[in-house]
Amino acid sequence: MSDKKKNNDELIKLVLEGQPRAIARMMSKAETGNPDDRIAMAKIFRHSGRAHVIGLTGVPGSGKSTMVRSLTLEFRKTGRKVGIIAVDPSSPFSGGSILGDRVRMNDLTGDDGVFIRSMATGGALGGLARPALDTVDVLDAAGFDIVLIETVGVGQDEVDIVSAAHTVVVVSAPGLGDEIQAIKAGVLEIADIHAVSKCDRDDAPRTIADLQGMLSLGRHTMRSREWKPVVIPTSSERGEGIEDLVAAIDAHLEHLNKSGEMEMRKRRIAEMRILKSAEDVVRERLRKQRDGKLAVLLDKAMNRTIDPHSAALELLDGFNEKDG
Repeated sequence: MSDKKKNNDELIKLVLEGQPRAIARMMSKAETGNPDDRIAMAKIFRHSGRAHVIGLTGVPGSGKSTMVRSLTLEFRKTGRKVGIIAVDPSSPFSGGSILGDRVRMNDLTGDDGVFIRSMATGGALGGLARPALDTVDVLDAAGFDIVLIETVGVGQDEVDIVSAAHTVVVVSAPGLGDEIQAIKAGVLEIADIHAVSKCDRDDAPRTIADLQGMLSLGRHTMRSREWKPVVIPTSSERGEGIEDLVAAIDAHLEHLNKSGEMEMRKRRIAEMRILKSAEDVVRERLRKQRDGKLAVLLDKAMNRTIDPHSAALELLDGFNEKDG
């Protein structure tokens, strides 16, 4: 047994025991995507599949981070361990996350039942890159009952969370008024639960009424035929509505399990992850060809002797060969 394999096997053992340092190290392996660590990540995957994965999305400034904090505190009251993945926009220079959600959740860091990881999008559509999904596996395998994914909140691309979470909570802020109609319909329709934050504000009833009106007109989630989205008013500052939100999340989980829809959603998540991994493989092969076949095709395209689509087909020719 090589030293690399031995070290990874020991690391996996510590992750399964819930050791924080081991969890952090395994997450770093997921982020770097080193081919030598794929076997370790595959073993972690086999130990996952038990956690309830909850996605929180919504426009910037809607109070998602504060809500994640409040939800975590409420889940912890029931003894459930909570893992948090805060997906931040990537820095265009370093590729790293630039918001640092952990700064806004400092009071959670002393709890052994909570693990927080800020991650960069890496430029992925929908703000969810493959490492974020691998990180869900790490937390799941480490025994966390709940995994909260807080997405960037940039609009239409946020529908990507649909294919990564069992339950999706869309967070809306008061003060949008008629502008709530301008939010991309796809973002509203991915919600299993609508949470209206900052409901201590005077303009909150308008936002709640707008959402309820849209739902009454049939703007239901496209994710489920039986589950009807609910609107939960909350105020993290006053601690109001958080118990109701947790109750709604738990009710949705019960619905998923009883209706058999959980298996359907898990299958959809697996499909998305396979496709994302395939995209990563193709992207890496393209990178390796940058100075070879791609350079030749670029010269032809510049001379207008080949069009971009034909060049792409020629570049992809042979991609079915076994990856070395």
